[in-house]
Amino acid sequence: MRPQSTPIIVAQTLAESSSTAEKLVSQQSLTFSTSPWLVALSITLCAIALILSWLAIRRSGYARSVIWLELLRCAAIILGAILLNQPEWTEDFRSAEKPILAVLIDRSPSMQTQDVIQSASTDPNGTGASIGASAITRAEAVDALSAKERWGEIDSIARVTISSFPPANVSDGTDLAAPLNTALDTASGLLGVLLVSDGDWNSGEPPVSVVSRYRTLGVPIFTIPVGSPTRLPDLELISVDTPTFGIVNKGVRIPFTVESSLPRDTVVQVVVNASDGERLTKEVRVRAMSRTSEAVVWTPKAEGDFTIAVEVPPHADETIPNNNTLTTPIAIRQEKLKVLVIDSFPRWEYRYLRNALSRDPGVDVSCLLFHPDLGKVGGGNRDYIKEFPATLDELSKFDVVFLGDVGMQAGQLTAEQCTLLKGLVEYQASGLVFIPGPRGNMNTLAQSDLEPLLPVVLDDSKPDGFGTRNAMRMELTESGRRSLLTKLADTQDDNVDVWMNLPGFQWHSAVSRAKAGTEVLAVHESASGEQGRMPLLATKTFGTGKVLFMGTDGVWRWRRGVEDKYHYRFWGQVVRWMAYQRNMAKGESMRFYFSPDSPSIGQTLTLRANVMQASGEPLSTGDVTAKIEAPSGKTQVVKLASGGSESWGSFEGRYEANEPGSHRVTLACKQTGETLETSFFVQGATRERIGQAARPKVLEELSRLTGGKALSLSDREQWFESLRAIPKPPSTIRRIPLWSHPALVALMIALLTAFWIGRKVAGLI
Repeated sequence: MRPQSTPIIVAQTLAESSSTAEKLVSQQSLTFSTSPWLVALSITLCAIALILSWLAIRRSGYARSVIWLELLRCAAIILGAILLNQPEWTEDFRSAEKPILAVLIDRSPSMQTQDVIQSASTDPNGTGASIGASAITRAEAVDALSAKERWGEIDSIARVTISSFPPANVSDGTDLAAPLNTALDTASGLLGVLLVSDGDWNSGEPPVSVVSRYRTLGVPIFTIPVGSPTRLPDLELISVDTPTFGIVNKGVRIPFTVESSLPRDTVVQVVVNASDGERLTKEVRVRAMSRTSEAVVWTPKAEGDFTIAVEVPPHADETIPNNNTLTTPIAIRQEKLKVLVIDSFPRWEYRYLRNALSRDPGVDVSCLLFHPDLGKVGGGNRDYIKEFPATLDELSKFDVVFLGDVGMQAGQLTAEQCTLLKGLVEYQASGLVFIPGPRGNMNTLAQSDLEPLLPVVLDDSKPDGFGTRNAMRMELTESGRRSLLTKLADTQDDNVDVWMNLPGFQWHSAVSRAKAGTEVLAVHESASGEQGRMPLLATKTFGTGKVLFMGTDGVWRWRRGVEDKYHYRFWGQVVRWMAYQRNMAKGESMRFYFSPDSPSIGQTLTLRANVMQASGEPLSTGDVTAKIEAPSGKTQVVKLASGGSESWGSFEGRYEANEPGSHRVTLACKQTGETLETSFFVQGATRERIGQAARPKVLEELSRLTGGKALSLSDREQWFESLRAIPKPPSTIRRIPLWSHPALVALMIALLTAFWIGRKVAGLI
């Protein structure tokens, strides 16, 4: 038979909790966890003990000592019989106040999405058509729930507390788990929680992480999902990725991305307005239910700081017209890039490359010829230098270095010079272009420090490459079709046609394969290497700089019939692509750059600086800091540590971009006393986006797992019926098991000890 708890003594008191000042009603009782046969056994034992004690007293002639001994014996037996039935002292604490219903209202930015359709009225003419229907924001739809009067019907069963989340100082991200945990931590006597939200969480712990706490405490979560579970028809301008700076009279590519939730493709006229008054338009076909990326090329006419505003005109069917415009800053400079061209013989590729660079107004070119038939190194005009730059100060001035048909051998590059070129790329963010030639001198670089920089593995068995009578061509890879380096036409389709019709080459280097981490932009139309088609145009990143390999010396032939149209454009793009990072911001003795160069919110930026001493030599060690002021005014100081080589004055650090907009940077060096002020722009691709579909499934799962219910925003009567049906919070019960309490055990031992001592004293033992 199962034991039963039988209350014996009942009492009621009024207490007050010291921690919460909550009035509690305490009901106290003594209960036994016993069974009828155990009670009968206990009574029988007690009765037998009393009878035997009475007989012993009579036999002793009612001696006083025997009477006391038998009383001790009976007391011990009766106490043992009571403890055998497992007595417990129980205190039941119940709140004397109303339980609390916590109403949590979502006020995150996503609640500004305009997708709650108001009830439309019916046409009074009897046609049944709806009129006056309009969409309001999710925040407007739940505004009425913030008023205390709205919850008057619940006052009879619970005390309603209303709070909003996230906190006012949090502008990006929604954490649903945090307010649910806070409600449990701060509210005593919680009847239930009503969560009003669109279900869009993107910060903190998953909402389902709170379920175990709520289930343990028996507190249900009721939810009111707000917003449409599917996106309403809309066109949204997602991003505008302008570069940090541009060059006067050089085209600046302004990429942008449009996201559509319209049911069909649509053609829009995208408008780009520059702050100098120039207006550009581009017709774009936006694909239905997807993202479309395009770009506009803007050619600035003057230097200065400009603002670019990209606008997608509102569509007749879209419901959210206020997300169609984005602005971004850009700095325009009058730039002069320093380029060094090194070769052995003045072949045609070298001559036309030198001409192309020297005629570029944004390039200052220097040439160095290691011609074996000349008595001395150099050349015939002002573009030539007499020797390879001898110091770090002289070499670090060059943004891009072209290496032609030269190698590490007598009369050409030395091992020390190869090491300097490697450091220039690795620590100073300069670019290096390899253009091998038919003499095979470049193959000797495999035994120099420049070997890791080569994007490809050259075939040593054929150092002089391959020459043919018939012209051969390069074919763009998928990466090459997307690359800015190979963009010789305005559209991708036209660009492919241009490359297919470019004049061919009659010599190319023997390449075995591309190295790991290399991006192959173009391959030979027919020749193969170890891993498929032979790579002839490839790029890679090494340290802080970039490297390019051009496996043919026939690019100069692209001038045929079109003069400098494609030849100049290609090499101009290569030089500016390689020098871009290094020239983000520079002063007299400091240079600052970062990657990625178009950061988005949430990304970690790698900050790099090159610092020179007053003498022009790189600073080996020093205290270099970058003070970064975010758009909100928050300031963070990032200490830049040595970037791996003390001899190059390279320093780097990390910064996490948590706010969209323009960030002001002040670079400072304690040793030199120099400072450099600049800025960078973080794209506003925030975690909390307006216009996304609501996520009611998240809220429904919370309700299902905690015993609550997902309610309808429009059915107010349903709210009150469901909330009135919530069971009251369970009372707090404290149990003291007397049958194992140390005091009663000690009493039992004391009675037995006194009994046996008494028998000894009385001479009964």
